[in-house]
Amino acid sequence: MSIQQMFSLAGKTALVTGCNKGIGKSMALGLAEAGANIIGVSSSMPLHGSDIENDVQALGKSFKAYQADMSNRESLYAFIQKLKSENTTIDILVNNAGTIMRAPAAEHPDEYWDKVININLDAPFILARELGKDMIARGSGKIIFTCSLLSFQGGIMVPGYAASKGALNSLVKALANEWAGKGVNVNGIAPGYIATDNTEALRNDEERSKSILSRIPAGRWGEASDLKGATIFLASNAANYIHGTIITVDGGWMGR
Repeated sequence: MSIQQMFSLAGKTALVTGCNKGIGKSMALGLAEAGANIIGVSSSMPLHGSDIENDVQALGKSFKAYQADMSNRESLYAFIQKLKSENTTIDILVNNAGTIMRAPAAEHPDEYWDKVININLDAPFILARELGKDMIARGSGKIIFTCSLLSFQGGIMVPGYAASKGALNSLVKALANEWAGKGVNVNGIAPGYIATDNTEALRNDEERSKSILSRIPAGRWGEASDLKGATIFLASNAANYIHGTIITVDGGWMGR
């Protein structure tokens, strides 16, 4: 197999959650650039005419949009049932959808905790389990979780987010331990400080932004497009012997 073939995703279908904007949008676009057809789902995903749909179709790949509320199990299971009723084969699952809610731990309400855990942990596990069993039956599949630097660290004023992303670190390993021998690769990507909606509050805080940039050896905030390479790699045959690993795309943050 040539290097080009190893990284090609031609003929594959990738489901990317939370791909209407930000990191997920860039991940979906990268997968399409590598040859995959894309299924996108989020609570705010337009069913027709979204920017990501237009971008994917401009590459000659198909795009199909679904709406589902990742914080609501009824909505999530309805989406999964619809997907399976259409006999759609998912070769690549990118569990990217997530949220963050900021408040000091002593003032962090149940509503914040529950919403973050539902979206960041419960929904990704349910999708991985329900689509993963089909991958196991076929003997092949790639599952990628969007983790975080807070999969390794505690953060400040985001206890629910830190708990959910820390749990994904272990979930990646737990699923890989069970599924690696069944042809299914489960891995994660931990973005560093990327210029997206989720980090807007930090970027607008002059003191915090300066502190963050001073620790990043690359000397800049990351761009969503910086996630494309790792996503394509983990979704491709080039990563066939990689299981239970989380790749940091962080400008060197974790090396400090």
